[in-house]
Amino acid sequence: MHERAKALLAAAILLGATAARAEGAPERTLPRISFDDAIRRASTKNPQNEIAVAEIQRSQALVEQARAAWLPTLNANATYTRLDADRVLNDRVILSANQLSANIGLAVPIVAPRAWVAHARALENVDISKLSAVEAKRQVALLTGRAFLTVLAQKRVLASVERARDTSRAHEEFAKSRLAGGVGNRLDAVRASQERATNETRVQNQLIALARAQEALGVLVGENGPIDTVDEAQLAGPPPLATALGGAEARSDVVAERERVESSRKAVRDSYTEYLPVLSLTAQPFYQNPPTFSQPTTGWQAQVLLSLPIFDGGNRYGLTHEREAVEAQNRARLDAALRQAKSEVRAAFVALERADEALVQAREAAKLAAEALDLTEQAYRAGATSNIEVVDAERRARDAAAEAAIVEDTARQARLDLLVASGRFPGP
Repeated sequence: MHERAKALLAAAILLGATAARAEGAPERTLPRISFDDAIRRASTKNPQNEIAVAEIQRSQALVEQARAAWLPTLNANATYTRLDADRVLNDRVILSANQLSANIGLAVPIVAPRAWVAHARALENVDISKLSAVEAKRQVALLTGRAFLTVLAQKRVLASVERARDTSRAHEEFAKSRLAGGVGNRLDAVRASQERATNETRVQNQLIALARAQEALGVLVGENGPIDTVDEAQLAGPPPLATALGGAEARSDVVAERERVESSRKAVRDSYTEYLPVLSLTAQPFYQNPPTFSQPTTGWQAQVLLSLPIFDGGNRYGLTHEREAVEAQNRARLDAALRQAKSEVRAAFVALERADEALVQAREAAKLAAEALDLTEQAYRAGATSNIEVVDAERRARDAAAEAAIVEDTARQARLDLLVASGRFPGP
């Protein structure tokens, strides 16, 4: 008896120390963010958007390079030559041992059709890069929205398994109190403890899933750490099917493909410039010391150069055929993008209808399961049934509540998918 009292005292001290450590190390509070704020922060801080902006800058730099091909160029040159001795002919120095020459060369393209066309294509590529940046922003917003809804769903599932754990704890305490009072049995107490331990495991697993979802959301919004969400996500109402199908044609990815088709069509159209002549002007003032028979001390010269390509081994025909193939590829991609966009709208519309109906049924099932658990517990406390029915009812209530949370997330995800597929998300 004395040894048992010492063991109980040691256990009490250990439990007290554990509780003190738990109270002394409170759970870290994460920053919370709303749905709109998450989308807004992701659009400015996510690396994918920064990469898209850098791609626009690269396209603009290529425009500068293309423009330089038809703008004037100015170059300065200087040469110093040292010979071993003067070159003498008939007692006259015809080539000095020390020579200095300098010139400034000016080249002005007058007619440069190929350079003009290349500059026009570069400008169009800037517009395409901007549309691609909009598409990258849309994809980041979609991923962020899904991550936000996933965190929200994980929190709902966690709440359901925590309720199940608390219920199983209460049932365990009641079963143990009946056993201690001599009116229960060991089997009921063991079943109750096993169910409580199972629910404790589910809670820990759900906490892991929630932590991973919060970390994923933090990465998407550009934070160096996990981010929590508010308790609800405000999504716009779904549009009618006809309106959604029309909006799909104006999506950023479809518009970008349409611009690529137009740019490649113009490239094929402008292939005739490969056969046009190029006219340029060059001017060069110079300085020569000492002067020579053919080169005075100072002077200038100018040339007008006309270049007409006659035969290049078939290179121009190959360029035209390549451009035609690129145009065909872009048209095929545009057709595929349109079909895919409209398919996503139809699939999302059907998914939303089915998910909303499933959500109604799942909530009703969770409500009925909770009611059944309450009735089963009352019957058990009254001695009308065994606790195996209580354990079964607890499991059914837990699973129904978790399923309701999952179906609720499915409905929200379907609504988000429809908004994205119809081009209504993210907003301007």
